[in-house]
Amino acid sequence: MKSLKMTEIALSSLLAGLQRNKWSASQLLETCLSNIERYDDPANQVYTARFDHTARAEAAAIDVLQQGGVPPGELAGLPIALKVLFDVAGEVTHSGSKWWSQKAQSDALIVSRLRRAGAVITGHTNMTEFAYSGLGLNPHYGTPANPLAPGRISGGSSSGAAAAVAFGMASAAIGSDTGGSVRIPAAFCGLVGFKPTQKRIPRDGVFPLSRSLDSIGPIAHTVECCARLDAVMAGERWKKSAPADLRGRRFVVPANHMLDDVSPGVAEAFAGSLRKLRDSGAQIVEARVPVLDALPELMESGGLAAAESYHVHRQWLQQRGEEYDPRVRERMQRGAGISAADYLDLLQRRATRKKQADHWLSAYDGLLAPTVAIAPPLLTEFESDVDYLRLNLLVLRNPTVANLLDLCAITLPNQQDGDLPSGLMLVGRHGTDSTVLGIAQAMEKALKQ
Repeated sequence: MKSLKMTEIALSSLLAGLQRNKWSASQLLETCLSNIERYDDPANQVYTARFDHTARAEAAAIDVLQQGGVPPGELAGLPIALKVLFDVAGEVTHSGSKWWSQKAQSDALIVSRLRRAGAVITGHTNMTEFAYSGLGLNPHYGTPANPLAPGRISGGSSSGAAAAVAFGMASAAIGSDTGGSVRIPAAFCGLVGFKPTQKRIPRDGVFPLSRSLDSIGPIAHTVECCARLDAVMAGERWKKSAPADLRGRRFVVPANHMLDDVSPGVAEAFAGSLRKLRDSGAQIVEARVPVLDALPELMESGGLAAAESYHVHRQWLQQRGEEYDPRVRERMQRGAGISAADYLDLLQRRATRKKQADHWLSAYDGLLAPTVAIAPPLLTEFESDVDYLRLNLLVLRNPTVANLLDLCAITLPNQQDGDLPSGLMLVGRHGTDSTVLGIAQAMEKALKQ
């Protein structure tokens, strides 16, 4: 077990080791708990709550089943972390706030599915308060460190989820993605993050930010890891399949919107990724994507996220507004200025843009772009509210495209050794999740060549 590096190993390898009795579920868990003790900073928490007692019981139960020859679940023995907006029975789903104290009465549906598959739930991880930022800053529990880039943010809002995986505190983690909150921290921490088509994963027992935009997705070391977790959460049986062939596949790189203001390092990594994909036989064209020019109209006055989060929080904002992160509170309160007529108009315009995007993308196997336009910023870059707002918008811009248009999307690490972490994002049409995951596996292989 001393040679096992939880910061690198794929779920398939962990499962194979369990089946061959190379290690036990309890040993895997203790490795993660040891890494939590070693790396988690009480002032800048990765985990806001640890479930050591129940996790050890779950791991021990898996070990007994294994020893008895009982066929294990699809994720049996794998230590999985949860963003602290997923209900876990008996635990507080505070969503990064300091005042929420109500304990959940039952598990969120995806948590129940993970448990039935044999996952060992390690704890709740830190996040931007109520998931309302792509940066991962939290004034109440601190901001998790970036394992790959000390002094820089790990990204948000699923900051602790990505940091937990990158530090080896869990073999994988589950986050939510409203405007990139799975893919941003995955890209900033050198990991894979998948945002499915929204309806694919049920959101029962999940604290909402925006009912129109919220999706649930995994963060892990490989595409196959994410595909396994996605299948379990969707209530499906995962089947191993060969990666798709990139030869003859046709991808579009948008000439507008998503390549604006890209930092030099990210641009270089992106260009290098495109070269490798072309070398593998992919056809890549650059073209204007008309629907992208219309997206800013869906963000006016804060858009759907402001309107829908304000609807959830309006009474609490009146009663406990001073206890909110001021930067989160200010963004939510913008929703008060969106009338019912404006909101309905937003929904109608979004429906139109979704149809346009699906029709336009039908000519391609996917859209390629940098996951985030910049490398993870330094923590010192957020001292002023002006810089915070500017960087938050820039970090969210590219990944938000998939949420606004209800597409599926995945980020793959594409930085070279020694460079700051960055991600290559593949965006697919609505409902083409399995196809996108298959293509992403082929891309993952090509990027490593």
